[in-house]
Amino acid sequence: MKQNMTITCKNCNQHFKGHFCNNCGQTADTHKINFHFLWHDIQHGLFHFDNGFFYTAKQLFTRPGIAIREFIDGKRVRHFKPISLVILLATVYGLLYHTFHIGFTDLVQVTGSGDDKINVEKINEWMSTHYAWASLLTLPFYALGTFLVFKKQGYNFVEHLVLNAFLAGQRLILRITTFPIIYAFSGTPTIKTVTEFITLIDFILMVWGYSQFFNKLSKQKSFLLTLLSYLIFALTLIIVGGLIGSGIYYFWTRH
Repeated sequence: MKQNMTITCKNCNQHFKGHFCNNCGQTADTHKINFHFLWHDIQHGLFHFDNGFFYTAKQLFTRPGIAIREFIDGKRVRHFKPISLVILLATVYGLLYHTFHIGFTDLVQVTGSGDDKINVEKINEWMSTHYAWASLLTLPFYALGTFLVFKKQGYNFVEHLVLNAFLAGQRLILRITTFPIIYAFSGTPTIKTVTEFITLIDFILMVWGYSQFFNKLSKQKSFLLTLLSYLIFALTLIIVGGLIGSGIYYFWTRH
């Protein structure tokens, strides 16, 4: 069999046995450069859809907390990387909103008065078309909430970032799959009810993910701590957002 044969690496000329060179890591199988190679390279190199994306998506909707805990513990080879997952899905989500012009004008238009008017529709539009950045920027706030509340469970802050990145990916998959419903009610009063219902599902998924991940806690305690962590997330996001907004307003009014 091939794995028992001595192979000369075409990259570094190392002699080895098995599927990968033990010196540089190149695969023993170097396929001919053709359309099949190009398609596989796009799948594997750019999206890793050949197993990672769909495997991770399935795990996030069947055993989210367990799968994320296994990833943190070292079982990673089949998983799509968490930050890449958020960037990819958030970009798709933002493109959908931008392309199909989802409208929230029936929810709220403008708050404030005079020069201090805040066009909420413009904010929604920016959030939609820059959703990848918005999703990434809120991850530290989610991680801070869970890190403070679930600190006794023994995970560091970066591990909490990974946990919340995967769960953000889970929520984005939900948003993308329910996008046809959002589009159908775009610009109507019903869009408020639809988005609130999807947000409720978001929270239920979050509770489920945390309860599985922090499996040493009772479900009741996990639920209460999840509420507390979300409160911390919301408060810190409002405070930091307010400080940044005040800074921007001060800058523009003084220059």
